[in-house]
Amino acid sequence: MAYLAGTVVLAVRAGAPNNGKGEETRARVKVARIRGQVYPYVSAQAARRWTRDGMVELGSIPSPVTRVGKAQNKAQKANTAADPVRYADDDLFGYMRAGAKRDDDATTLRDSPFMLGTLLSVEPVYPTEDWGVMARGVSEPVLHGHEFYTADLAAPLLLDVPRIGTFTLPVANGVGRANYLSQEQALQVAEAAALGATTTHFRDQPAVRLPLQERRRRAALLLEALAQLSGGAKQALHYGDRVPSLLVLVPFKGGVNPLANVVDGGDGEGVRLRGDVLLQELRAWEGEWEAPVRIGWRPGFRDQGRADFEKQCAQELADGTIVIDHPRTILRGLAGELREGRLDSWFEDPARPAAE
Repeated sequence: MAYLAGTVVLAVRAGAPNNGKGEETRARVKVARIRGQVYPYVSAQAARRWTRDGMVELGSIPSPVTRVGKAQNKAQKANTAADPVRYADDDLFGYMRAGAKRDDDATTLRDSPFMLGTLLSVEPVYPTEDWGVMARGVSEPVLHGHEFYTADLAAPLLLDVPRIGTFTLPVANGVGRANYLSQEQALQVAEAAALGATTTHFRDQPAVRLPLQERRRRAALLLEALAQLSGGAKQALHYGDRVPSLLVLVPFKGGVNPLANVVDGGDGEGVRLRGDVLLQELRAWEGEWEAPVRIGWRPGFRDQGRADFEKQCAQELADGTIVIDHPRTILRGLAGELREGRLDSWFEDPARPAAE
């Protein structure tokens, strides 16, 4: 297997985890308007930031960020060190550091091996507007307002496991620029070699690859960070848990996500995991995925929906094709398997039969 495909659900209860553009005295949450309805969401950028912070809590050293440009300059930028050899977050989350115009050697970029969609409410929800007042020690009280909501937010995710710790090198015709180490990063290549990296060809491009042990560690670190996810705006007023309430993961050969429709709004009853849809997708992609399908389901979350799902997938649960446990247990258990080398085949692209 090469990819870990999944769907993640966060349950927001009277929260405002991701603010949109506010007004002078009013903070707005982010919402999408779809066919005349309002759907709150958390941007992938915010959720990825929470995950990065979780990696730091687990001991990972974050890539330093440098701000470039003056405040009044519209071209202002903020760059990380763009050093995926030294920093696991630059490796896993990608970056782009642009140099001077027409100076390709000063530009370097990396697509993210960890891909996450927008955490969008599974059903329409209209945020509540809460008004507050600051009257302490002032003669004229100041009014202010903010929004919050209750919703189940779902997003697809995809982890390109072989690309973790694997960096393509620029060639004459520009092939491989999506994940490359530029010529100015020759020191990074030398540093990687000192760490035990090897040269190879990756997806028909010359590449440098970190040792397998380090690649295992980085993949496991990401999953462990998701297992203790926390963060978001308005925590002082609307503290809430951000550990996934529902999670579905399946190892997959190709870079597609067969779980796009397994989660829906449940006809106004909150999120629903559809066992019938999951089984049809697994049959359609037979030979392209690896058992077991791992499902994390927090106790007390949508108990009736869980009972319905377990009834629909009773045979697959009995024979171990599908397993269910707490999301934290699922993620940490999978991280442990990666660290122990039990899933090393995931770090290589699967062999494909030659075309006739």
